[in-house]
Amino acid sequence: MINRLKKVVSTGAIMLWVSVVSLSSVHAETLSDAMVDAYRHSGLLQQNRALLRAADEDVASTLALLRPMISWFGEVSHSNSGLRTAVTTPSSRYSNSQDVSIGLSLELLLFDNGGTRLAVEAAKETVLATRQNLVSVEQSVLLGAVQSFMAVVRDAEIVLLRQNNLRLLERELQAARDRFEVGEVTRTDVALAEAQLEGSRAALSAAQGDLIQSQEFFAAAVGRRPGTLTAPTKLPYTAKSIDDAKAVAIRSHPDLVRIQYEISAAELNVLRAKSDMGPEISLFSRLSTGQSFDSDSYANDASIGLSLGGPIYQGGRLSALSRKSMAQRDAVRASLHVARHLIRQEAGSSWATLIAAGAAILSSERQVDASRIAFEGVREEAKLGARTTLDVLTSEQDLLDAQSNLIAAQAAQVVAAYQVLSSMGLLTVDHLNLRVEQYDPEAYYNLAKDAPTVTSKQGRQLDKILKSLGKE
Repeated sequence: MINRLKKVVSTGAIMLWVSVVSLSSVHAETLSDAMVDAYRHSGLLQQNRALLRAADEDVASTLALLRPMISWFGEVSHSNSGLRTAVTTPSSRYSNSQDVSIGLSLELLLFDNGGTRLAVEAAKETVLATRQNLVSVEQSVLLGAVQSFMAVVRDAEIVLLRQNNLRLLERELQAARDRFEVGEVTRTDVALAEAQLEGSRAALSAAQGDLIQSQEFFAAAVGRRPGTLTAPTKLPYTAKSIDDAKAVAIRSHPDLVRIQYEISAAELNVLRAKSDMGPEISLFSRLSTGQSFDSDSYANDASIGLSLGGPIYQGGRLSALSRKSMAQRDAVRASLHVARHLIRQEAGSSWATLIAAGAAILSSERQVDASRIAFEGVREEAKLGARTTLDVLTSEQDLLDAQSNLIAAQAAQVVAAYQVLSSMGLLTVDHLNLRVEQYDPEAYYNLAKDAPTVTSKQGRQLDKILKSLGKE
C-alpha cells in the first residue's frame, strides 16, 4: 500500500512539473533567438556602453581646455575703514561704502608644451580601448546565452530520458512481481527491481532540479524564461586547424587590441607628464563695471594681458609623476605579453575541447547502439531463464548512462564551438549576423568629440540620444 502511494505521488509530481514547463512554452526558440534577446536585455552591455560614452566625453572635456574660457562674475561688497592721526592734534575719521560690480573674464591657453594636445590624443586612444572592452563584454554575453541555452536543452532531454527509464523500470518491477508469484524468480529479484526503481526516481528528481537551475541560468543570461528550445542542427564555422584559430585570435581578439590601444595612451601620458615640467602661457582679459550705493558715480574697468609661468621646484612631485607614468606604461606593455600567451592558450584549449567533444559524440553513439543491443539481448535471455534480474537492470543502467553521455557530449560540442569563436574574437553580433539592431559606438562619439554646447544642434541631438537611452 505504501509503495503504491509513493508511486501515485511521484507520478503526480512528474505530471505537474511537465505541465508547468508546457505552460511556459509558447513557440519553438532557436539559439539565435536567445542570443538576440541576451544582446537586447543585457544590463552588463548597457553598463559598458555608458562607460564608453563617458570615455567619449573625456575627449570632449579635454579638447575644451584648448578653447577660450569665458565666465561672468558679480560682486557686492561692504567696507568699513578708519583713519587716526596723532601728529599735532589727535583726530579720527571713519568711512563706510557699499559697492556692486559685474563683468566678464576670458582666459585662453596659448602654450603648455603640447600637454593638453597630448591629453586629447591619450583620451582618444582610451576611447578605442574602451570600444574593444565593449566587444569583449558582448562576447561574454553571447557566450553566456549559448551556455545557458544548451544547458536547458541538455537537462530537458535528460529529464525526458529519466522519465522514460522510470516507466520502463515500473514495467520491469511489475514483471518481476508477476514472475515471483508463479515462482520463476526469488524475492531478491523483486527487491533488486524495487531498489532500481527508487534509484531512478531519485535520479529523476535530481535531473529536474538540474533543469530548474539551468532555467534560472537562462533567465539571468537572456532576460526571460525559456520556452520550447530547438537545439541547433549545425555548428558555426570556426577555423580549419588549431594554428588557424590561434592566428586569428592573436590578430583580432578584442582583449589584445584593447591593450595595444592602452599602450598608446600610456606612451602619450608619459610625454604629457614631461610637458608639465615646462612653462605655460595664457591670454587673459577682464571687463567689468561697478557702482557705489553712496553716490551716482560708476567706474568701468577693462584689462588684457599675457601670463607666463612654470614650475621651478615642487619637492620632486613632477619628477615622481613622470616616473609613475613610465612605470604604468611598462606595466601595460607587460600585460600585452601576458595577454598574448593567454589568448593563444585559450584558443588552443577551446579547439581541443571542440575536437574532444566531437570524438566523444562518435564514441557515445557507438556505445548507445551497443548498449541497446546488449540490453535487448539480456532481457530476452532473462525471459528464458539464462539471465538474472540483476543482469537486466545492470544492462538497462548501462544503456541509460550511454544515452546521457551522448546528450551531454552533443551539448558540449555546441558550446565548445562557440567558445572557439569567442577565443578567436569572433563571437559578435556582426560576425554571427544576428538580426538585432546593433549599438553603434561611433554615433555618440562623432556627436560628442567636438564638445558641443547644450544649445547647439549637436548638443540637442546628444540630449535626444541620452533621453532615449533613459527610456530603455
